[in-house]
Amino acid sequence: MEADGAEDIESLIENMDYIPGHFHLEINLNCDPVGPVKLRRRDIYLKQESVQAELEAEAVYLQYAVRNLLGLLAFHLEQFDTAEEIFRSISKQDPGNLNAWANLGHVYDKLGKEVDAAECVDKVSHLMGLNAREASQEEYKLLSARCIAEQAYVYPHDIEVNNEEELRERLAAALTFYNRALGYGGQLIPTEEKQSWHFKMAAIYIRLDDIVKTKVDSEYSRLSHYNKGLKLLKETLNSERMQYKALSWCYIGILLERKEEFTSVPMAIHDCGFSTSDPLSCYGAAINMAGDDAFILNLLAKVFFLLGKHDMATRICNMALNVLPDPELNWQAYCTRAKINMILYVRDLEKAKQGVGGILDRQHLTEARKDLNKVFIVHPCLRMHLEMAQVYYYMGVDALQERLLVDEGAVNRALVNLSQALQCEMADTLPGLHVLRGRCLLVKGELQNAADCFKQAMELQRLGSRDTTALCCLLQALLGVFMQGDSDTSSAITQLEQWVHKAEEMYTQDLVKTELRWLYRTYTEEVTELSKTLIRTGHLDLVRRLLKTVVPDQLAKKRPVARSSSYT
Repeated sequence: MEADGAEDIESLIENMDYIPGHFHLEINLNCDPVGPVKLRRRDIYLKQESVQAELEAEAVYLQYAVRNLLGLLAFHLEQFDTAEEIFRSISKQDPGNLNAWANLGHVYDKLGKEVDAAECVDKVSHLMGLNAREASQEEYKLLSARCIAEQAYVYPHDIEVNNEEELRERLAAALTFYNRALGYGGQLIPTEEKQSWHFKMAAIYIRLDDIVKTKVDSEYSRLSHYNKGLKLLKETLNSERMQYKALSWCYIGILLERKEEFTSVPMAIHDCGFSTSDPLSCYGAAINMAGDDAFILNLLAKVFFLLGKHDMATRICNMALNVLPDPELNWQAYCTRAKINMILYVRDLEKAKQGVGGILDRQHLTEARKDLNKVFIVHPCLRMHLEMAQVYYYMGVDALQERLLVDEGAVNRALVNLSQALQCEMADTLPGLHVLRGRCLLVKGELQNAADCFKQAMELQRLGSRDTTALCCLLQALLGVFMQGDSDTSSAITQLEQWVHKAEEMYTQDLVKTELRWLYRTYTEEVTELSKTLIRTGHLDLVRRLLKTVVPDQLAKKRPVARSSSYT
């Protein structure tokens, strides 16, 4: 009987132009993990949190796409009951949802519920008209179009996408699926639903343009993305949903800002009637469209924040808070404004470290703390603990080199927040949390404890990562342990050798050399003393590594400006 069922499924798949469901899609999420399982679970959990936040923002016809993705993520977290409930609820609310039925069948199969799984296969077959051709051709096409569009939604949310080329592949795959969906549905797709797909496609084209523009000889491929994206946004302006209209004007402004990057004006600007338009007028139109809708204002603020337009993002947050000041209902505006204040402070701190810029405005920290306190009272989650800890850390250290303890009480409050954060699910797998904790301990003089935190952070990073913040901090801490060692320095030297070797396995040689060079130039006397001890005790390999970093013909690479910018 089981063999007959397997043959039926194989026969069914062979006759399909596409396969409903999410578990067969060629994404990392459906493949074996490339690293430790706990890092895979962390990535899925964080993705689940971010996708859940998107659910509220989507229109009804896209919410099924979000929920199917949430079910997929729950399944891969082995939350099988949750996945079953998600897929079953979709199938009840939208009985024609092919993905929900196929996904539910997969869950039942995993749980050993063969009868229920077989019923799901029969339901998919019935909806696609593969049994007795019950479904009309038009109904089949529309259900198929929606099925494929929901699958398209998944690709940009894949996990373990570690470089631009992989991201480009996922975004291109999403566009392929959306175009197939439009081809299947054609004029049968309701206008508003089609416009929601167009909006998603336009956003993907903008992301692709951002990736491609960094490549050599990129203008030809950029023009295609640019023109298609702008034309889709022009169509989305006709949407009845104010959210899409406002965001479309915002995105049009982004594209108009980029037109100067081309040798000639992209034709889509003339085709769409934007020849006399300028970015600021588009941004103004977006804000006017939002009016007194705090939800849309927060979406716009987030876009401007990501663009680095902090003044504009802050003004929009202020508008949203004037409309809805309740932190329980409008926590997004408070959090965005706090994050902007933190970014501005850290940016100025980095300038101060390089000897440029004026006196830091610590009012940024005060304002960030005020906003976060309001949200923390009503929503004390992992994110709030981390952001509060970050604010208190910077309040506790000096505003010149970030090395001196100026307010031990503030640093201790940061450590308390981090301790509370560690009680949250998956918090102990976040490298940034351990880095921030280590920095608090480093400035307090607890050097070995700090070093242990930085080691944990490094162990939670994936091979090939380019973020060397934890390594940089670890080298400082271990150098401090060495200088405090007096007569016994063997433990510090052993740790240095071990973790420099481990770093060379994790990062590229150039990145490790850059960090060792920075350590030498920042702590010249201490590294010189370390080198003397290494030579005296016969640890010549580490000495060679240090000496190679100061060879005159090897130019130092510029260090990232935002090394300490954010831990959340």
